Amino acid sequence: MDVIYSTYDQLTAHPWMHTTTVAVFLLLLAWLADQLTQRLLLRVLVRMVEASSVKWDDALLARGVIARLAHAVPAVVIYLGVPLVPNLPEGAVEVVRNVAAAYVVLTAAQAISAFLASLQDIYEAHDPERARSRPIKGYLQVAKIVLFVLAVVLIIAVLVDKSPLLLLSGFGAMTAVLMLVFKDTILSLVASVQIQSNDMVRVGDWIEMPRYGADGDVIDVALHTVKVQNWDKTITTIPTHALIADSFKNWRGMSESGGRRIKRALPIDQGTVRYLDNEEREGLSRFVLLQPYLEKKASELAEWNAQRQGKAPVNLRRLTNLGTFRAYARAYLQAHKGIRDDMTLLVRQLDPGPQGLPIEIYCFTATTAWNEYEDIQSDIFDHLLAILPEFGLRAFQAPSGGDVAAAAQALGAQRSECPESK
Repeated sequence: MDVIYSTYDQLTAHPWMHTTTVAVFLLLLAWLADQLTQRLLLRVLVRMVEASSVKWDDALLARGVIARLAHAVPAVVIYLGVPLVPNLPEGAVEVVRNVAAAYVVLTAAQAISAFLASLQDIYEAHDPERARSRPIKGYLQVAKIVLFVLAVVLIIAVLVDKSPLLLLSGFGAMTAVLMLVFKDTILSLVASVQIQSNDMVRVGDWIEMPRYGADGDVIDVALHTVKVQNWDKTITTIPTHALIADSFKNWRGMSESGGRRIKRALPIDQGTVRYLDNEEREGLSRFVLLQPYLEKKASELAEWNAQRQGKAPVNLRRLTNLGTFRAYARAYLQAHKGIRDDMTLLVRQLDPGPQGLPIEIYCFTATTAWNEYEDIQSDIFDHLLAILPEFGLRAFQAPSGGDVAAAAQALGAQRSECPESK
């Protein structure tokens, strides 16, 4: 005790040494408080969170909410202890306390921001399907903007030692400037509300927006932007308000229906369209898919022609190879396991033109998966193209260089065989 008293007498005899010693002791105390919080309290809290059966506290821990709050402990120690440092000017005490208080406000704002982010994680983990259809990320981003604006106001008010109400009252004159600065934020906020209330876009939707070069899946819906991962794995960022101002296509309806449309035409050479004779009809009757059609048509034509016996053959009805092919294609699609029979199914003629007579296949596959859809579509047209000769038809194709060369070669061979050419 004598040593302690003598040391204290020496310190009080030298004010600057007394002040320095107490200040160092205060800093050491703040460091110890930080170490105890980080190494002891935080570890205990982490083990308690890991041992608990609930999941929401895991999100708080993962986002660092507790760790950010722990950083405020040494600032609180300094804020409370600096008035106890002897011989410090009041101005220095006030500055240190203001800086410590501002740091506490900043730390609290960061912790609240992490808490808002953890709310997003909890919401997505609790109901992923609802989180996809009703995302709250935009609202949380607005809350973070308001939070940090208030935090900046409080920090400035604490540093200058003025009431925050005075600073807030001055913002009235800055309304026009704030409207200009936060124009995109305001537009995006209104657009986010409209998008979510009308259920226009969800995460996972396939959308097309040619103006922005977007064609792919929505991977993120935020306050200011909507991110689309295109099929070539590039990322297109679209302003949120553009989804309200401009037009875009959402393929969600196709995905939810469970069927994807096939709409493709098979061009037929019009010069191969003709009537079928009896021998050809007999030959086509071996197709099981055609038998109901041929039987029905045979009775229908027989009834029609019986009423016009003795008239010119031009008045009689006969089967055409093109009509029979259309009936076969329709029966083939109806029997195909990969085609939906409860959705529209058509095999129709389009307007003939220079590129032949288009026979359009219009139907829906039983899957929306891209690979399976393309396989089904390709298999159907592979089969129809390969079976065209059975009906005496030929697909239209513009002459290629090989066709022109073969025609020239054939013409040259004919001329060489002609006696007059010699």
